[in-house]
Amino acid sequence: MIYRTLGKMGEKVSAIGVGGWHLGLKQVDEKLAIRIVRSAIDRGINFLDNCWDYNEGKSEKRMGKALRDGYRERAFVMTKIDGRSKKEAAKQLDESLRRLRIDYIDLVQHHEIIRFEDPHRVFDVEGANAALVEARAAGKLRYIGFTGHKDPRIHLYMLEIAKENGFKFDTVQMPLNVMDAHYRSFEKLVLPELVKLEIGVLGMKSMANGILLKSKTVTPIECLHYALNLPTSVVITGMDSMEILDQAFAAVESFHPFSNNDLDALLAKTHEAAAKGRFEPFKTSSIFDGTAENPEWLGDEPPEIRELVPA
Repeated sequence: MIYRTLGKMGEKVSAIGVGGWHLGLKQVDEKLAIRIVRSAIDRGINFLDNCWDYNEGKSEKRMGKALRDGYRERAFVMTKIDGRSKKEAAKQLDESLRRLRIDYIDLVQHHEIIRFEDPHRVFDVEGANAALVEARAAGKLRYIGFTGHKDPRIHLYMLEIAKENGFKFDTVQMPLNVMDAHYRSFEKLVLPELVKLEIGVLGMKSMANGILLKSKTVTPIECLHYALNLPTSVVITGMDSMEILDQAFAAVESFHPFSNNDLDALLAKTHEAAAKGRFEPFKTSSIFDGTAENPEWLGDEPPEIRELVPA
C-alpha cells in the first residue's frame, strides 16, 4: 500500500480508501461487508469512508461491527452528515457515532454541497458547522471537511464563504477521474486551490460506480491509476466483493507516476466520450442528489431567513 499525508494534519493515510456506500447494498450481506473492511485493514488500507444517509444507516452499522476486536485502532474513520442546521447536524453526528460504535470520528464532512445556498446555511450562526466545531471541542471528532459532486464553482464558493467566516477546512472530497478532466473539471478548478492551501484532497467517483466503464474507453485499473496520479491524499473507491478489493490492491501495486505521453494518450482516448458530461450524471442530473430527494435531512432554514419570507 502507498501512504500519503492528509493535508496539513500530518496523518498518514492509505492512497486507496474503502467506500462505505457499497457496504450496505442489497447484494452485499453483512458478513461480506465485515470481511471486506477487515481484509482491507489487514492488507494495509486504513482510510474508511461512510455517510449518515448511506442505505438508511446500514453502511455505518456494518462498518461499526467490522471495527470491533481491535480494528478501530488501525483505521482512520470518516463519515458525512447532511444536516445544514446546527440542531440537525448534531443529531445526525450522534446517530453516526452510535451506529459506528466508536467514541470519536476522525473526520466528519458536510455532505453534498451541491447548491450555492449550502455554504450560507452551513456557516449560519445556527448552522451545521457550529455543531461540528462544538463536537470537535467535545472530542467527538478530530477534523472537518466537505464533499460535493455537482460543480467545481460551488466548491470554490464554499471555500470562499469558509474564509469569510474565519474557518479553514481540513479536507475536501470531490469527483476526480479521467472524464472530469474534460468537463466542468474539479481537477482543473478546485484541485490547484486545495494544494495551495494544503487541504487534504479526497478523490471520489474514479469509476462513478462503473458508469465511466460503460464508455468503453478505459479499464478499471486505468481509472484508478489516473486518480492516483493526481495529488490526492486518498482515492475512495466502492467495494462490493473481495474481487473488487483485490482490484484496488492490484492498481496500487502496479501504479507508477504517469509520463506526459501516458497522460496525453489516456486523455485523448476519453476526450470525445467525456466532452458533454454524459458519463458523469452526478454533474448533469439530479439522480445522485440524495438531499434533493430528502430535503428533510437538511433541517430547518435559518430563523432569520424564514422570518423575512411571507407565510
